[in-house]
Amino acid sequence: MSADPGSAVNRRPLRSCGATAALSVALLLSACTGGARGAAGSGGVGDPLFPSLGNGGYQVGHYGLDLDYDIKKRHLDATAEITATAKADLRSFQLDLQGLRVTEVQVDGEDAEFSRKGHKLTVRPAEGLRKGAEFRTRVDYDGTPQAMTDPDKTTEGWVKTRDGAFVSGEPAGSMTWFPGNNHPGDKATYDFTLTVPKGYTAVANGELRSERTAKGHTTFRWHNGRPMASYLATATIGKFEVHTSRTPDGLPLYVAVDPAEAKASKEALEQLPEIVQWESKLFGPYPFSSSGAIVDNTPARIDWLALESQTKPVYAGAPDTVTVVHEMAHQWFGDSVTPKTWRDTWLNESFATYAEWLWEEHEGGKTPQQQFDALYKDTAPTKRWDFPPGNPGKAKNVTGTPVYERGAMLLQELRNAVGDKTFFTILKQWPAKYRYGNADSADFIAFCQERTDVDLTGLFDTWLYGKGKPNRVY
Repeated sequence: MSADPGSAVNRRPLRSCGATAALSVALLLSACTGGARGAAGSGGVGDPLFPSLGNGGYQVGHYGLDLDYDIKKRHLDATAEITATAKADLRSFQLDLQGLRVTEVQVDGEDAEFSRKGHKLTVRPAEGLRKGAEFRTRVDYDGTPQAMTDPDKTTEGWVKTRDGAFVSGEPAGSMTWFPGNNHPGDKATYDFTLTVPKGYTAVANGELRSERTAKGHTTFRWHNGRPMASYLATATIGKFEVHTSRTPDGLPLYVAVDPAEAKASKEALEQLPEIVQWESKLFGPYPFSSSGAIVDNTPARIDWLALESQTKPVYAGAPDTVTVVHEMAHQWFGDSVTPKTWRDTWLNESFATYAEWLWEEHEGGKTPQQQFDALYKDTAPTKRWDFPPGNPGKAKNVTGTPVYERGAMLLQELRNAVGDKTFFTILKQWPAKYRYGNADSADFIAFCQERTDVDLTGLFDTWLYGKGKPNRVY
């Protein structure tokens, strides 16, 4: 039998486990699932802004996602195979999955009991899991994936388009289309097998390994071999114009553009090779084995423009050049080096915004200091000083203006404090030290302080954590 979303338990025949008939059903369940051995993995990892996201007790190493999408019916048939390592003895664990119908769950090839509550899928393996053990969970599921609305009222997840789906995940949207440990602190590698009707293209992270058409359907296999946070995963589907090329340094580029956005996107996308090379000089070697872009034609209700999906940012419409600069900078800051919690999103957005300022200077426009001065002297009503970027306080503030603008201003103040040589060394060494990992504000503060004799305490206290408009420090 299967359990629909919100139902209590998927009940499967109980194994005897050698038990006598005198055992109660409760004791029999306990014996079959490892009994007192181990604990229930927690639902939620205690993120300061999104406490219900993510799950405790295990670390995912790999996701294998097999998705078959019927565009006409808007129906998804899917299987997720999740390889993880138990961080404690576990008698059960949880995955994040919103909506969709789960039909079967197996752990290491054995049927597992499962139940649903909200966006949590609780799995009870036939045998308890030992700390340090690697285990594989298979989840079969189907249904019509739905978009979700963020606390800041923007739309994310599996967003239906006229010819497929625009798929983006910040901060929580990945759970609308696959089960997982939906928190940036748990990064994993991915393989995607995406089957769509012939004539459509399905684009995911990493490199395209194969494309085969048979019986009116095309299957695209994508491999993403570097660790990736779940919010950066995509499986965007549509009728795209696909262009493949390489940068002058030989990096493969895969660009998929909705024909309706092709003309407006042309100028910005033609600069992609130059942008990748320019940022590689600033931030160090490009961290992944390919790059590119996905430009879709999305519904009017999408009220944001882009997300830095790993290796291929997704754009909800034609981007301008500065937006491409911003999203590509995230490949270093946010994708390769990912925040430990959502409170540290300023580490993503401040660097990407500062990259915009450096690009404008590169193109003969304002310097970063001039950008800073204009924002600091601006007397018009603004949200720039509403909260400190290092402590957004509420989930709705995770992508608020201070995270971008005040965060970038902090970096300019840091540059003024330590000097250009040390500052641009930081721009390269920070993403190198935490390459493919996670970091938080405390890590960044310590990292910077180790590279200068200047006491940076006042700068970070004021610009990162101080309330209201800061007094200039440097």
